[in-house]
This record gives sequence, C-alpha cells and structure tokens, in this order.
Amino acid sequence: MSFLIDVHRRTTSKAHRPVAEAAEEKPFAVAGGLTRVQASDALPVPIRFTNKLFSVIFMVSIYYLMCRWRVKIRTSTPLHVLTLAEISAIVGFVVSLIHLFSFLGIAYVQYFISSQEDEDDFLINSDPVPAVGQPTVVCPVLCSDKSPLPTSPLPGEDEEIVSAVVSGNVPSYTLETRLGDCRRAAGIRREALRRLTDRAMEGLPLDGFDYQSILGQCCEMPVGYVQLPVGIAGPLILDGKQFFLPMATTEGCLVASTNRGCKAIAESGGAISIVLKDAMTRAPVVRLPTAKRAAELKFFIEDPRNFETLSMIFNRSSRIAKLQGVRCSLAGRNIYMRFSCSTGDAMGMNMVSKGVQNVLDYLLKDFTDMDVISISGNCCSDKKPAAVNWIEGRGKSVVCEAIIKEEVVKKVLKTTVPALVELNTLKNLAGSAVAGALGGFNAHASNIVTAIYLATGQDPAQNVESSHCITMMEAVNDGKDLHVSVTMPSIEVGTVGGGTQLASQSACLELLGVKGANTESPGANARLLATIVAASVLAGELSLMSALAAGQLVKSHMMYNRSFKGEPKGAPKSSSPNP
Repeated sequence: MSFLIDVHRRTTSKAHRPVAEAAEEKPFAVAGGLTRVQASDALPVPIRFTNKLFSVIFMVSIYYLMCRWRVKIRTSTPLHVLTLAEISAIVGFVVSLIHLFSFLGIAYVQYFISSQEDEDDFLINSDPVPAVGQPTVVCPVLCSDKSPLPTSPLPGEDEEIVSAVVSGNVPSYTLETRLGDCRRAAGIRREALRRLTDRAMEGLPLDGFDYQSILGQCCEMPVGYVQLPVGIAGPLILDGKQFFLPMATTEGCLVASTNRGCKAIAESGGAISIVLKDAMTRAPVVRLPTAKRAAELKFFIEDPRNFETLSMIFNRSSRIAKLQGVRCSLAGRNIYMRFSCSTGDAMGMNMVSKGVQNVLDYLLKDFTDMDVISISGNCCSDKKPAAVNWIEGRGKSVVCEAIIKEEVVKKVLKTTVPALVELNTLKNLAGSAVAGALGGFNAHASNIVTAIYLATGQDPAQNVESSHCITMMEAVNDGKDLHVSVTMPSIEVGTVGGGTQLASQSACLELLGVKGANTESPGANARLLATIVAASVLAGELSLMSALAAGQLVKSHMMYNRSFKGEPKGAPKSSSPNP
C-alpha cells in the first residue's frame, strides 16, 4: 500500500512539471524529431522497462523450474524438497506473474499491439522550451498533434456564403441558383465541406471542368471531378469498318487484353454483327380491387384491336418514341405492364416513362378503380439482373461473331482451337450453370462493357443487364478454325442525352463516329454503338480465354498489373484481365 502511495506521489509531482522539462529528463527519440510521451514516464522506472524485466524473470524462472522438476522426477527426488535456487525461482515466478497480470501490465499489451498510426497521437515536437511570452505548450497526452486545417478567409461575399452553408442557413443545393456561377458554387461548396469535415480532399481536382454542362443533367452538388485514364484498343474490324475503342478503366491488362483480341479478329477478316431487337422497356405496377378486374385490364391492354389507340396515346410524348408492344403479368390483383418502345439514338428511359404516364392517364378514364402504385414495378427491369431481360431483351439485342483462323489462334492467341473450345464449354457454359448464373455465361463481358460505358458517357449502373452475355466457341472448317460469338440481349446505350454531352465523353463518341443523333436514320448511331460494344466484348473474351487456356493469366498480371515507377522490363506473351 505504501508503495502505491509513493508511486502516486511521484507521478503527481512529475506530471505537473513542464512538458519540455519532462521530455528533457527522459527523452525517447523517434523518427521526425518527435518524442513519444507515455504516462508511465513519470515513474522512477517506466513501465515499458519493468515489463520487459519481469518478462525475462518470468521466462527464466519457469524454464529453470521445469528443468529441475524433470531431473527430480528422473532421480525420484521428492518435489517438496527445495534448494535455495529453486525457492528463488519460485518467488521470481510468482512475483513476475502477479506483475504481468496487474493493472501495470496493461501498458505492456498496449505497447506491442498499438500501431504506429495510433502512436502518432502521442508524439510531441522536441523543440526547445518556448521563450517567455509565447503560448504555453499543451500537454500532448491530452490532445493530438494533428491540428485542424487552417481556415483561410475567402474574398468578400464568398466568405459569408461559406459561413451560411456551414451553419445550415443556406442549403448547399441552392448555390448554383443563388450565384448563377456553377464553378463558383462548386468552390464554395467544397470549402464549406472542408470546414465541416476538416478534410481538404487535395487529390480531387476542382478546376478544369465545365460545371455548367452538368447542371440539371448529370450530377448535383459537385465539389470536383474524378479522373479516369482512357486507353485505346484496336483497330477493331467490324462489318467491314475500322474502329478504335476508348476504354476508361483502372484495371491493369484490360486494354492490352482487348487490344490483342482486336488483333486476332482483324487478322482473321473481321467480325460481323446483327441487331436483333431495339426496344427500351418500362413496367408500371397498378392495383385493381379484385384479381378478376386485373385480368380484365390485362385482356384489354393485350387486345390487338386496342393497340393502335394505346400506341397513339403513347407516341404523343415524343416525336422519336414509338410503342412496339405491351405485355402484362399478374400477381393476384396487381398487374405489371411491360411497355416496349424504340427511342432513337437516346437510351430512352425518360422518354419511355413519359409515354407510359400518358397511357396510364388514358386507362384511368375507363378503369377508374385502378390504383397506380408506381411508374416502375421492377418488371422493366432496370439496373438489376433479371430473367426477363435475359429472355426478352432490353435496349439493343445484339449477336456478334467471327471466325479466327488456326494460324492466328497459334501465333496471336498462343493456344489451340481444341483447347479454347473445351475451356469455353467447361468454364463459360458448364461452370456458369453450376454457379446458377443469370446471363453470366461469359468470361468477363462486364469488364469491357463498363470501360466503354464510362468512356462514352453511358449510365455505368446499367452494366448489370448490359453485361448479360453468352459466349460460344466451336471448331469449324474441319476443326482447323475457331468460330466464336457473343449474344447480348440487353445492351442499353445512347449517343444523345445524359453523360454523352460532356466534353470528354463526347470526344470518345466522336472517335467512334457515333456522336449525337443520326438525322438520316434515327437510332442508327445508338445501334452502331451497341454493335461496337458487343464486338469489343468478343475481342475481350477471345483474349482472356486464350490466356486461361495457355496458363498465362498470372504471368501477365505479375508483369503489367502491379504498381511501379518507370516502364516494365520486357512484355508478356499475353495480357489479360481478371476473369
């Protein structure tokens, strides 16, 4: 008890000394000229030293006792007969055990499990004691050395607006309307966010972007923009034309792999594509009083004699949108109407929704007991994996094929036709079936789809259904050549609207020759973009499957998909992304 009181007195007396004096008495240097301070430094012997001492005593005592007891058992010496050395070892063992399990031992555990990042909060600068008149140094044990980011006042009115946003008096989303300057609004919003979170976001660029172009169209409340590298694969020979593919991605080997597939297709005469269907869908859900009444509405909508009237009502919403058909599904007294229509060169979700709303308003005149639950009932189905898209299609349904010559398979793809056919059967077909895949009978279609979508301003969330793909490979021409095809029933793309109007994405669309609306044949640009996506997937499937068949996947990633400075030494025989 007296020992604890003495320790408390020593701790109290030294804890109230100036920090610089305590640091001078017991310096503990670390990197950066900082001194790590612990509460136990106020004791005569810091805990970190006593812990190590008692740890050594504990291990030596127990080792000595075990050796002695083993000798006694062998020599049949009574265990209770102790020598002076054995008594000392037992005392050392008990004392060290008590110490290590007492409250003083907590620092021992913390010392070894604390990371350097955690310890940085207990570092102080080992500068000399400040001169008289300067602010007193705050005890580092009670506060972090990470001081808040300095607040630099903005010029004039901007400072007042930032303060109002921080206090909540001015909503952040109203800045563009209030100021009439989108760049200024983004800068003020970013400064307010910095002051609220104490995070500067220095790596997020602010300047160099046209914020006016996204107002009311692409993104709300911007504070900057994210940079993505864009690579070019190609040339891709498709339907007798040459295309260079812009791909925005952060995955190593993806562009290189697609480029190799494009080379194999080009040296074999190119690929051929066909658009099987072009129809965007929207499926509202409505409720009727009874299932019988819901069935009556279903029969009315699907009656061919009523289609012309419904089509006229639907088409009023746009000069481009044209209703193609309506299919209804019942769930009790709830009915899901899946409208399909062409949307020209736009992806067309908003266009279809307007037409569907017109039809619902019309139906309410005859079916007054109909309750419209939602304009979308998930039977569309948008941005979700669904069998209805896999079976019936959504957006553009495309099939693309190519015949790869035997010599190209060996020279460019570094494998053989039988190996590719067998791998495709076991991996893409049987393997996906075992996994219960829905539209995922491919190696990595979503990789290429997402990269091209990001580069051309498409909705990246629609890669879910747009990546539905089945890859087929067969030996043809007496087993010498390879017939490869991809069938993609729901590629959702557009060349107008949304992100396609941004400068960078517009440039990528221009590279492909599909920018904007086709005035001569509405929808032709969007259909061409869909075939380019499918052909790009074909190239990506060829390359990755070849790398897997040749066992070169890991090698290519070790050489290309690792972060390092400078250029890679040498080049892999193949390059392929993760399957």
